[in-house]
Amino acid sequence: MATMNVTPNVNGFRLVHPLDDIGEQKCSSEGLGKNQDNASSSCFAWSIASYLILMTLMLGYHVLDPSGLLHKVR
Repeated sequence: MATMNVTPNVNGFRLVHPLDDIGEQKCSSEGLGKNQDNASSSCFAWSIASYLILMTLMLGYHVLDPSGLLHKVR
């Protein structure tokens, strides 16, 4: 409670544009090797792909149904 009346001495912030900043060394990926794919990550990837395909088919149905194109095929 004693520090409630203390105000910090802030005159502003120093802003450096990224083009004016000094370059930094980037991380290298040399020598890391190939990622190992286990069963759970493979199952997750297949489920995401299946979900996206299903949603795309549902979107296509909802776009084509009001236009009447699906009724002409039957």
